[in-house]
Amino acid sequence: MEISKAYNPSEVEDKWYGKWVESGCFKARKAARGEAFSIVIPPPNVTGVLTMGHVLNNTIQDILIRRARQLGKNAVWIPGTDHAGVATQTKVEAYLRKEKHTSAKELGREKFVEIAKQWRDKHGGIIIGQLKKLGASCDWDRLVHTLDDDYSKAVLTAFVKLFKEGYIYRGKRMVNWCPANLTALSDEEVVMVHCKSKLYKMKYELAGQPGTYLQISTTRPETIMGDSAVAVNPKDERYAHLVGKRAIRPFPRAEIPIIGDEYVDMSFGTGVLKVTPAHDPADFEIGRKFNLEIIDILTPDGHINCPEVPELHGMDRFDARRKSVEMLEVSGLMVNIEDYDNKVGFSERANVPIEPRLSMQWFLKYPCVKEAADAVAGGDITFRPARWAKTYAHWLENIQDWCISRQLWWGHRIPVWYRKDKAEELRNAPALDASALEQGFLYVGTEPPQDPDNWIQDNDVMDTWFSSWLWPFSTMDEETRAKFYPTTDLVTGPDIIFFWVARMIMAGYRFQHDKPFSNVFFTSIIRDKIGRKMSKSLGNSPDPLDLIANYGADGLRFGLMRIAPTGTDVRFDENQISEGRNFANKLYNATRFRLMQGDARGGTAPHYSSVHISIISRLKQLHADVEKALADYEFNALIQTLYQFFWNEYCDRFLEAVKGDLKDGADPAARAATLTTMDTVLRHYLALLHPVMPHITEELWASLGFAEGNGGLPLMRTPLP
Repeated sequence: MEISKAYNPSEVEDKWYGKWVESGCFKARKAARGEAFSIVIPPPNVTGVLTMGHVLNNTIQDILIRRARQLGKNAVWIPGTDHAGVATQTKVEAYLRKEKHTSAKELGREKFVEIAKQWRDKHGGIIIGQLKKLGASCDWDRLVHTLDDDYSKAVLTAFVKLFKEGYIYRGKRMVNWCPANLTALSDEEVVMVHCKSKLYKMKYELAGQPGTYLQISTTRPETIMGDSAVAVNPKDERYAHLVGKRAIRPFPRAEIPIIGDEYVDMSFGTGVLKVTPAHDPADFEIGRKFNLEIIDILTPDGHINCPEVPELHGMDRFDARRKSVEMLEVSGLMVNIEDYDNKVGFSERANVPIEPRLSMQWFLKYPCVKEAADAVAGGDITFRPARWAKTYAHWLENIQDWCISRQLWWGHRIPVWYRKDKAEELRNAPALDASALEQGFLYVGTEPPQDPDNWIQDNDVMDTWFSSWLWPFSTMDEETRAKFYPTTDLVTGPDIIFFWVARMIMAGYRFQHDKPFSNVFFTSIIRDKIGRKMSKSLGNSPDPLDLIANYGADGLRFGLMRIAPTGTDVRFDENQISEGRNFANKLYNATRFRLMQGDARGGTAPHYSSVHISIISRLKQLHADVEKALADYEFNALIQTLYQFFWNEYCDRFLEAVKGDLKDGADPAARAATLTTMDTVLRHYLALLHPVMPHITEELWASLGFAEGNGGLPLMRTPLP
């Protein structure tokens, strides 16, 4: 079969992906024989687009699933998308303001959710088409969305069970608060940003000792009104004698206690800490320890709420910072102001500094913590690289209750109803748990109460992570779980080891009484040439679709995997992606060269020389090396091994050594041996390379006639030779 002189990746890749989908090559068969092998895709944001991180992550998954199919396993790769509560609501609200000149508040909850669904259906899921462009061989008939009816039922059922078992409660606790989106956030939704700040050194007068002061350093003078104590380290010789005395807060002027706590860093600033329990997590813990007054001086949208200080009351928090500095300077209490580099938490979606805030929220006490810890420590679940197991274990040892509520309308609504005549009382109750059910004032269920007119549902929705921690099993129906759960491999980033991986393990043991997966492979983080994490804001991240257009999906996959050593961050270099395209061209041209030589079959028996025997021996070693690299999840080594064999062993050495056998007038027996050997090497090599570069290997497999000699099966469905 002749092939064109030049390789056209887009033409070949689109053609073969369409054929694979049409012929059902990606589908798992529940009743099929063979060892079960399953992967669930880390669900991308339904409103998201393909990033370099997605390329790396999904290429690895595709390599694993395609290899499993080659080994005769009954393999399934289940795809899906996440509704992404904060991200989607933010985008829909922006759309409403710009296009409809209205707001969510004006529309009301029911109408907003309706429009959000329409917006999602129109704009969401773009990333699915982009993953297909990459060559991801998911079983697309099994596509799951976290707001699908069946999946939503699983999420609500989990909440109800955990609430009735006493794991879920509502209480007032310190959370990450977004003053723009007006909701609690998970740590994952907070981005730590290096900021050029100011460190303000001020002084508080000691009560009863006019003219004697304590100097205090702070980055947030606008929270002075919330100070309920001054803290020093009792081991600090400078201040230990002051513990038990009182200092005077500047505004509103009041005496507050001086307390001793070893948490205070003696080397930071002046070694004296203003304690503001309502506006700092560490201060909150100190406040609880010493039973300090909790004074909340900020509104939900980040304005000062302190009528006792009219100069600041009602001001934006940052305007209040400047004004409070002026007031301290006027009163002679400002000592000096220094430039200060620090990290500030920003809301990922709203791009504003978050506020640590005391807020009434729903919390989960984690179930099955011991089982989750033992699973990794005992080897039932293997982390790769292994060092992440220590990070995971440390987090479980210091685990805090999980804030699972969000003040949004997009998501799974909390399935709790309050009886109307008790609703206000219950909403303001300092704590709420399963004991309230006995009084008949609270209803918790997956379906609304039978007399809905007598009840008011909780306004909050659940944290998106509360739905995704059920992902490995709630993406499957009962029959599928019986065959494919626990899943085999999870491929994800180390930055969500706590938010997702650990929680999935706990959920697996709690709801399925088994681990959710056997192996977790943590990918590298992709950085630019100078080590910065790629981001849209920095403008240092290429569009993967542009790279696919320029170099082909196979070229992108091969080039990126070649520079992705296990456990080490990737310094992205587009030249390496270009090398991936060059390698595809080399493979294509070498195959075309073979096709130009004609049929290997003939009347002459092959006569094999040491050159033929040597390349076949190296081919056998290649099989072993590839098997070991995949068994060890050493994907970089896999690519290097495949590259070195074909470019150096086959092209540079073997083909150069046998050129004479292919010339006119050459010994027919030598020619037959060379062509047969070339076919053997290409047959095996294309099969080994297929999981990495699926499209071009499928094209060349068909061009060489290997499919015809294999019962018409495409390479995609062919067991390893």
